[in-house]
Amino acid sequence: MPPSNSPHQDRGRFARSLVATFDPFILGIIAVLVLGIVLRFPQHLVDTFSALADGAVVILFFFYGSKLRTKEVISGFTNWKLQLAILFSTFIAFPILGLIGDNFWPIILGPTFAMGALYLTLLPSTVQSSIAFVSTAKGNVPAAVCAATASNVFGMFLTPFLVMVLMGKASGVSMNSIKQIFFQLLLPFIVGQLLQPLIGNWVRKHRPLTRIVDVGTILLVVWAAVTGATAQGLWASVTWGSFFGLLCWSGLLLAITLAMTWFGGKAIGLSYEDRIALLMCGSKKSLATGMPMAQVIFPPLIAAGVAVPLILFHQIQLFVCAIIARQLGKRNHTSRE
Repeated sequence: MPPSNSPHQDRGRFARSLVATFDPFILGIIAVLVLGIVLRFPQHLVDTFSALADGAVVILFFFYGSKLRTKEVISGFTNWKLQLAILFSTFIAFPILGLIGDNFWPIILGPTFAMGALYLTLLPSTVQSSIAFVSTAKGNVPAAVCAATASNVFGMFLTPFLVMVLMGKASGVSMNSIKQIFFQLLLPFIVGQLLQPLIGNWVRKHRPLTRIVDVGTILLVVWAAVTGATAQGLWASVTWGSFFGLLCWSGLLLAITLAMTWFGGKAIGLSYEDRIALLMCGSKKSLATGMPMAQVIFPPLIAAGVAVPLILFHQIQLFVCAIIARQLGKRNHTSRE
């Protein structure tokens, strides 16, 4: 019988970890994208899809508020250096990279994807995957829980603000968009927080229900955006060259932010475990938050163009960070033996 740490078993676990990054959720998004591009629906059905997506977003942010323990955010800020570093990476360094690239991305990506590329850099970090990867890499998990949660809470305010300031009129954001942000994102979240002491435990115990809401909302938002774009003829301007450029851009952006967070954490004197938390939380962007927010912030035609860069970057970050987290975890385990 081979030992538990044999090369054969290591290769098997490594292969399974890579396969796990391509989960049914991502495959579902790809299927929705393809069907939404191929099929053409009449305008009244497209409007119905959009209305259903708006309602699902309200329910989603209510659940976000009702399952979030406020004390988790407050207690985690005792490690202020790490928390500020993650917020800096998410809402300052990322947008700066987006603005630098915005000078030439339209030439490479085309106007359809260029706006989505900039929007991506303005989003909060992921929650579930960031925490999971920090745990796998043997990093500071409590700090990661706090940072990822706080990032998404602040993102409800900061992302729309950054869109208005940095993307301007081209984004299609208007006073009506601001009202929608309040009524569809902030108000449901606040109501959920107010009811959290009463229903929070029940919501947290029924994770399959919240998972269905999360996944269902994103799929519905993508479907509404893509079918709307198909009805308006948006995809005629998309070329294989722009898609390849988007793939290269996603890899470059992720490589820069991974290097920035890892070596930046060392430069400011963070511990090894805290550097892992900064690496995993500060280099990611949330699909679960980004797609519903795009549904609210942007007009339907623009929301569809925004979806593709976000979906592609999300998959690449999962694939790459799964490899990095496993290698860091093995290194950490070996150093403690």
